[in-house]
Amino acid sequence: MHPYEMLRLLRQRRKDRVVAISNGTFYHTVSRLEAAGLLTEVGVDRGGNRPERTTYALTAQGYDIVADWVRRELPRIDRPAQFRVALTEAHNLPRDEVVDLLTARRALVAADLAAHRASLARTHSKEVPAQFVIDIERAEAILAADVTWLDGLLLRLTAREIAWGWSEIPPDTLEKLRAHREALTT
Repeated sequence: MHPYEMLRLLRQRRKDRVVAISNGTFYHTVSRLEAAGLLTEVGVDRGGNRPERTTYALTAQGYDIVADWVRRELPRIDRPAQFRVALTEAHNLPRDEVVDLLTARRALVAADLAAHRASLARTHSKEVPAQFVIDIERAEAILAADVTWLDGLLLRLTAREIAWGWSEIPPDTLEKLRAHREALTT
C-alpha cells in the first residue's frame, strides 16, 4: 500500500483510537521503517490527476519484528496501551501461540486481581472509609472484567470459533475484504 492508503485504512478501522496518528508523523514513520529495512518500495502509481504514490510492502525482517514485538507485549499487564496494539496485531502469530501468550497474561491478571481483592479485604477489616479505597475497587472491577473477557476469548480461540490466519477466512469474506481495499484505492 501507499502511505495515504495505509492511513485511510487505519482510520477506517478506527485504529486511531489505539494509537494517535497524524499525517506528518505517519509519513515520517514510513520513511524511517523503509530506512531500517522493515518496509520496501514495490512501485510507484499514478492514477488520474493524483500525485505519484509510492507503494510499500513489509519485508521479511519487518514481519519478524512485528511478530517478536507482539510476542513480547501480548502477555504483559504493565503496559495497557502496548497490549491494545499487540492485540490488534496478534493475527500475525499462529493461533496456538496466541492462546499460550494470552493464557500467560490471564495468569498474571488473575494474580493481580487476587492481590487487589486481598488488599480490599484488609482495608475493609480495618474499617477504612470507602472514599479512600475507591481506586482499588475500580482496579479490582477492571481486573475482574479482564479475566472474564480473556476467559471468553481463550474459549473462542481454542474452540476455533474465530477464523485465524488467511487460510481460515471464508472465501466470500476475503472477496469483500479485497473489494473494500480496492474501494479505498480509487
